[in-house]
Amino acid sequence: MFAPNDAKQITVRVYKDGLGGKAIKRVKMQKTGNECWTATIKGDLMGKFYTFDMGKGECPGVFAKAVGANGKRGAIINMASTDPEHWCCDERPVTKSPADLIIYEMHHRDFSINRQDAQYPGKFMALTEPWAIDHLKSLGINAVHILPSYDYGSVDETRLSDNKYNWGYDPVNYNVPEGGYSTNPYKPEVRIREFKQMVQALHKAGIRVILDVVYNHTYDIEHSNFQRTYPDYFYRKTADGQYSNGSGCGNETASEKPMMRQFMIESVKYWINEFHIDGFRFDLMGVHDIETMNAIRKAVNDIDPTIFIYGEGWSAGACAIPNEQLGMKANIPQMPTIAAFSDEIRDALRGPFSDDKQPAFLAGLAGHKESIKFGIAGAISHPQVDMTKVNYSKEPWATEPTQMISYVSCHDDMCLVDRLQSSIPGITTEELIKLDLLAQTAVFTSQGVPFMLSGEELLRNKKGVHNSFESPDSINQLNWDNLKQYPQVFNYYKNLIQLRKNHPAFRLGNADLVRKHLEFIDAPESVVAFRLKNYAGRDDWRNIIVVLNANKEPMELTIPDGHYTIVCCDGTINENGLGTLKGSKAIVDAQSALILHD
Repeated sequence: MFAPNDAKQITVRVYKDGLGGKAIKRVKMQKTGNECWTATIKGDLMGKFYTFDMGKGECPGVFAKAVGANGKRGAIINMASTDPEHWCCDERPVTKSPADLIIYEMHHRDFSINRQDAQYPGKFMALTEPWAIDHLKSLGINAVHILPSYDYGSVDETRLSDNKYNWGYDPVNYNVPEGGYSTNPYKPEVRIREFKQMVQALHKAGIRVILDVVYNHTYDIEHSNFQRTYPDYFYRKTADGQYSNGSGCGNETASEKPMMRQFMIESVKYWINEFHIDGFRFDLMGVHDIETMNAIRKAVNDIDPTIFIYGEGWSAGACAIPNEQLGMKANIPQMPTIAAFSDEIRDALRGPFSDDKQPAFLAGLAGHKESIKFGIAGAISHPQVDMTKVNYSKEPWATEPTQMISYVSCHDDMCLVDRLQSSIPGITTEELIKLDLLAQTAVFTSQGVPFMLSGEELLRNKKGVHNSFESPDSINQLNWDNLKQYPQVFNYYKNLIQLRKNHPAFRLGNADLVRKHLEFIDAPESVVAFRLKNYAGRDDWRNIIVVLNANKEPMELTIPDGHYTIVCCDGTINENGLGTLKGSKAIVDAQSALILHD
């Protein structure tokens, strides 16, 4: 155990159960090295539970890998016994480049709680069921980003019938799956086995699993395992001795300290080796220092360099160390093969995070074209992008397009449907669908790594709630009836994803190739147009033109003279062709995308 040298006494307690009852053994730990404490307990302890106590309250320590209900006590189990059948043969789906990923962000409960044929609604095991796998495969995504799935604090695992909801950004035990998503939170091995079964089922379907990790803060300070193990070591403080709050959650962890850095590295490696995780999304990556993020990247590369790492390139408040040292978006060039979300393309499409009612490009407003072009290029330097007109960033922050996550909505903030309804008063359902599809066309034809929120393919809404982190199921659950009500939405998403997968010009994955083959075309205001030129991904698709029109009327523009096949027009995609166009004039329908190839 890692604890202060001057600790007066550290006691290990052994319990029969994960909750309640008195300790059946008590053993004092001995200091055996610098800040290192150990104890040996004789006997067969399999199935027992333990805590550490150094006078600040009992806890399972920071390295617990199995726990009882609510994570109060560590559990002693044989990890090998948690492996599903054929776990040793489980393989990571092949991905040649991050640009090939199509990421689907989901919350376990949202996805399955309202599904009538779900055997395990709201649980890890729901993602092993045929209906779930079939939906994801039919949509065409190849990576799921699951919201925090480690043991978190806001849901009482002994009162799951209360249906209390939370996203899970309140960490307690970082290396243990959340018991609320298991079928039995009281048995430590169940949550571990079921998490592995989920990963195994997704892998068999060719879908990678990305874990949302929240190392930047803990549920609180006083009761955290960090604080009870080594008071104040794991947290940053300001110059006046107050706890720094770069996370916006009352505390921020100190990734630059050796043991916190090592903890993060070992935790990531553990999820890869024990649970076969394929990627990590770092919550508020801008709270962590650059050196730690690069150390994590190096450790992951030693296991498998195709494991994808990305994060939010910002913090929620001022941190106790300078921005120049932090994993901010502007510092992405110092973090090779680590990616960040592009709020440039997101807000240029739908409006700023700070004002739900303010619209942007999708409402036909002028002034957002360069920001969208910047996003389409993958946040790299491109000769046709005028950085003086790009929102938020005045210089490119990605050295490769695979360092940019392209998206228009995620769990955080309004979902796309709610945002469109909030920012465009009086919008009709027809317009809503048109603009929804137009927004995602920008995302999925960009050179970054495309990312979507689960349920967007169902025209999901959250009844206008901006921050639904603890809203009930009635707000957060997917409405599966929308599949029948809006089949055109699912079909467009499905065909758009397939279009990207079939044609590598949309996912060049290299900055020099993007600058060589991506050419923006002059277009009217509130129209963005570009050509992917002379890229022989397929002989019959040597030149591809994409036009995005947010205006309420059709727009005409001049394109390179040619004989084109139309594959996307007025909300329909068909790679076999919807018609032909000959010459140098193209008309794109109102509030929709036009995609052509010659």
